[in-house]
Order: sequence, then C-alpha cells, then structure tokens
Amino acid sequence: MSRSLSSRASLWRPWIFALALMTLIAGAPAMAKPGPDGFAEMAAKLLPAVVNISTTQTIKSDKAQRPEMPQFPPGSPFEEFFKDFFDRNQRQGGNNNNNNKPDAPPRRATSLGSGFVIDPSGIVVTNNHVIADADEITVTLQDDTSFKAELIGRDIKTDLAVLRVKPQKPLVSVKFGDSDKTKVGDWVLAIGNPFGLGGTVTAGILSARAREINAGPYDDFLQTDASINRGNSGGPMFNMDGEVIGINTAIYSPSGGSIGIGFAIPSSMAANVVDQLQKFGKTRRGWLGVRIQNVTDEIAESLGLEKPHGALIASVNEGGPAQKGGIQAGDVVLKFDNKDVTDVRRLPRIVAETPIEKQVKVTVWRKRKEEIVDVKVGELDETEPQAAAQSKTSSATPPAGMVKALGLSLAGITPDLREKFSLSDGADGVVVTEVAGDSPAAEKGVKAGDVIMEVAQEEVKNPAQIAAKIDEARKAGRKSVLMLVDRQGDLRFVALRIDQG
Repeated sequence: MSRSLSSRASLWRPWIFALALMTLIAGAPAMAKPGPDGFAEMAAKLLPAVVNISTTQTIKSDKAQRPEMPQFPPGSPFEEFFKDFFDRNQRQGGNNNNNNKPDAPPRRATSLGSGFVIDPSGIVVTNNHVIADADEITVTLQDDTSFKAELIGRDIKTDLAVLRVKPQKPLVSVKFGDSDKTKVGDWVLAIGNPFGLGGTVTAGILSARAREINAGPYDDFLQTDASINRGNSGGPMFNMDGEVIGINTAIYSPSGGSIGIGFAIPSSMAANVVDQLQKFGKTRRGWLGVRIQNVTDEIAESLGLEKPHGALIASVNEGGPAQKGGIQAGDVVLKFDNKDVTDVRRLPRIVAETPIEKQVKVTVWRKRKEEIVDVKVGELDETEPQAAAQSKTSSATPPAGMVKALGLSLAGITPDLREKFSLSDGADGVVVTEVAGDSPAAEKGVKAGDVIMEVAQEEVKNPAQIAAKIDEARKAGRKSVLMLVDRQGDLRFVALRIDQG
C-alpha cells in the first residue's frame, strides 16, 4: 500500500513543479521589449529620401540698409543715445546723397530646413514655415544633386507645404504610416538637416501624444526625445517599419538647442492635408457651423452627464450645416461620424478631416438623454468670420429682481440699460446689473452687463423666471444650474452652484 502511494507521488511531482513554475512566470512583471541592435540598415534605406531645403528671400525694408539698433532695457539712457545716433546717421546719409543716389540694393536672406520625398516623380513634403515668403526654393538630395522647387500648395494652420521638383530619373521615396497605431514608448527615428549639416540621423522614443503647443487650431502633436534642432523642421519621423509617422516641426528649448522635447505633426493629420494640397493646391476642410466650449464638472452635473466629456454647443450659425441638421445650442456632441469626441479640442479636428458634403451621424446629449441627428458637412470658408445667432428683441419690460442663490441683481432689458451696458439691438433676455463679490457667479466670471438668455436650457424673460428655475433644480436635487450668457455677442454656457446656501 505504501509502495503504491509512493509511486503515485513520484508521478505527480513533475506536474506540481511545472504548475508552480507557470504560476511564478504568470505573476512575474512583464519584460520590456528589447530595443533594436542598431539603425544602420534602416537609415541607409531612408536617407536618400530625405532632402535639404534652402530658401532665399529678398528683404526690401529700411532694415536692409542699416544695422539694427542694439536692444536695451526700457528707459535706459543708452536707448535714447543710440536712437539719436542712428537717426542722425540716417539723415546725414540722405543729405550726402542729395536724394539722387539710388537706394542700396535689397538684402537677400537665406534659411535652411528639411523635407522628404513621397513620390518618385518629385513630390516633396516640408513645413510651411521652412519655405514661407521664399523667392526661391532649392531642394538638395543626399548625393548633393540640387533642383529648383515649385510650390504646389501650403496650409498655414497645420504648417505643411508640398513642393515639386523635376528629376531626370525616379527618386527614392518614403510613404506615410499610421501614427494612431504608434504607442508611447515605441522607438522612432528622425532624419533631417540640423544647423545645415545635412543627412543627420537621431533616435529616441515616442514620449507623448496629443500635445497642444498653441501653434494652431488643430494642434495634436507627437512628442519625442529624439534629438531635433533648428534645421530639422520639415524632416520625417519614422517608425521601425521605415514609415513616416510624423513631420518634425517644433522644439521646446530655453537655450535654442535640443533638450529632448521635440514635436511632430502626426501622419494621421498630415497625410490628408498633403493629399488635398496635391489635388487642389489648398486645404478643403469640413465645416459644422457652431461655437463650442469645454464641458466642466459643474456643466456635466447640471446636464445629467456621468462625467465631463464631449463638446458643448454654445451657439449655432444661422443657415449652417449644424442648424440644418437639427443641432441646438446646449447640445453636447459625444460622437461625430462614429468617432468619440473626448473633449472640446477633438471636435474641430474630426470635422475638419471629414469629407465635404458627407452625411454623418452626430450623437448629442440633449435633455438628459442621447439623440442622433444627421448632418451634411459643409466646406469651411476661412476668409469669412463665423456669424453668431441672435434673438429678436423682447417688447416687454420685466421688473428687476435679486437672485440670492447666485448673488446676482437682475433686470429686464430697457432702453436705459441697453445704452448703459452697450447692448446690441438683438440682445434678449435678463440683464445682470450687479454681481456680489463672494458669489458663485463672481467665481465663474459673470459680470454686470451680461445677458442671461437661458436657464436649464429654457428661455427666460424676467428675473422671476430665473428664480423659479433655480427652485426647480434644487427640488430635483441638482447641485448646479446651467445658464446661457450673452456677452457683447459672445455666447457661452456657465454652470453655477446652487447648493452653497
């Protein structure tokens, strides 16, 4: 009997050991993916497709005819001294010339940047700021072959430009990859022309995504620690498959040199813009026709949203695509064309990249539930300002009142108040005449002269209606109330706390 048990135990021992080993492996921390042994092979394939771009510009200002005055602290006695010296010298030069000598020749300025070939026929992509105001653009290949380049199109808002050169034989080219698939921590390679040195390869990782650096309305930069310096602008950032996932555009640097914080336009945005510049010579962007604002915690609570997300519609352009599709002020856009609108910055980018005339479904949060509306995307005319919707003037003159819960003194719009606060003829609602310094309204920036048009997404015409809406919200257990405020034609939603006594 004992011999049988012993033999059975010996059979189970290997299995127990294997099970224990698997448990230890499963519980061990994940091992990092090993980095590449080197970048030499990939760099050799990519370098011929990366070009140096040099430009010349003719400057015809007075500054080209005399040296710049040194900069001194404001009020410094040297500032006045040098100003008198330069002005006197300029006048003497004019007198000596007797106004007969022709002006000095204009100065020619040069600048350097980078770019890359995306089509063997000679299509080159770079940054707009690399070639801006250039009289002449020269593209130089890795083998020092140079071409005069023609500008096909540029887009200032995304800082992109497309050039064309005419080579005698097909050029080595690269293609765009999908930047959305690149993860933070992935290896990246940057190639460019830093400080005019040409053909410089640097490596690093993708440090962050969706960076906003106030470069334009469509900021969505990739951040990298690959060394990027002046002259790298317009050069490509590659993934480990040799695909362009970014266009190096800017750096953060107090000193002017690389400190490991560089920014690149993601290929998910650049590829669409480059394609349009090739087809039309300009960018054709989708247009919705709305003004939007961020959804704060208070606004989310007042609208019944579980968490603050989406883009709140502050106003709708009259006759625009949004109004025709049924989108209303006070709606929160949660999805656009099946893409999640995570915050207020994402909606303009999604709309801009949507094909014009496309019929899309828009999911909005309205009256505490989701609704879906169909909108046909229009084309953005960037030369015309967007119009703001205005309401008709109310003929009634409601009485004044005080809403203690908000710390506001309110009154109906009268001719005297319209003149006092410089209200437009279209302003309609209840005007704020005074704001208590320690009130919820003061904390949110409400000012005397603001016109409250809606409370809890319903129109109000007098202070009594506002007080009634606040009482309703309190009885419903809400902690804040949403108001639509008109400030000199600028409409915005403000959520005010009503649970603070």
